[in-house]
Amino acid sequence: MANLKEIRTRISSVNSTKQITSAMKMVSAAKLRKAQDAIIQLRPYANKLHEILSDISQNIDSTEDNIYAQQRELKKVLIIPITSNRGLCGAFNTNVIKKSLNIAQEKFSSVDVSYLAIGKKSRDFFKNPRFKMINNYTEIFDELNFTTASEIADSVMQYFEEKKFDKIILVYNQFKNAGVQILTEEQFLPIVSETEKSKFQKDYIFEPNSEYIVQQLIPKSLKIQFFKALLDSNASEHGARMTAMHKATDNATELLKALRLNYNKARQAAITNEILEIVGGAEALKG
Repeated sequence: MANLKEIRTRISSVNSTKQITSAMKMVSAAKLRKAQDAIIQLRPYANKLHEILSDISQNIDSTEDNIYAQQRELKKVLIIPITSNRGLCGAFNTNVIKKSLNIAQEKFSSVDVSYLAIGKKSRDFFKNPRFKMINNYTEIFDELNFTTASEIADSVMQYFEEKKFDKIILVYNQFKNAGVQILTEEQFLPIVSETEKSKFQKDYIFEPNSEYIVQQLIPKSLKIQFFKALLDSNASEHGARMTAMHKATDNATELLKALRLNYNKARQAAITNEILEIVGGAEALKG
């Protein structure tokens, strides 16, 4: 059994860790409220807009006019893994990276796959020379807003317009609640039609005209979809970290109980040994 000093040192260390994880849990909970409100407010609008966007893309007479819906021969694919800048959030980042690799291996093993990393954890992994990383964005989550997201979305859309990539896929954690994040694979470009899933075909009247829709509204809609993915990932990160720190705090509490029990047993054994030594000494003096 470890001596009393060693156990006291471990108790002090675990107690300090517990205080840190408890504080991190509260910080993540505070950040989660703000991030959760942002994604909950945007999601209904973004989802409905995406549905309308998909229908409009199919109603426009020519896919040549609507470049964002063009289905081209698949030669180059861009995968955009969205992770966090920091760790201590369980399997949040690992799941996104593994999913990105699985998509490349299982679906696009015969084509050229590149990566655009969002978040430091994604950048640190895909900067390995065996991967083709064309760019990375690590500061976006420092102050996440639509303007910054739009700039990244613009560059991604330009890659597709210039035919540098034939398909662009987002991989991120979709926020459900503080304890549940849904690992999501979403095709960003070309636009996927939802009309096949719908029972009724919608007929739209374009005002002022379809050209304006393509040049103005569709790009704005795509930027909102990209921003939604970032908001989802941001809220999921705080939820995952809060859950991870909650579990770490609980584990530290259980470990402290076990260490204190061991400490009491060791202390009791030490006291018993001292009593036995005193009694033995007294008996020796009598003899």
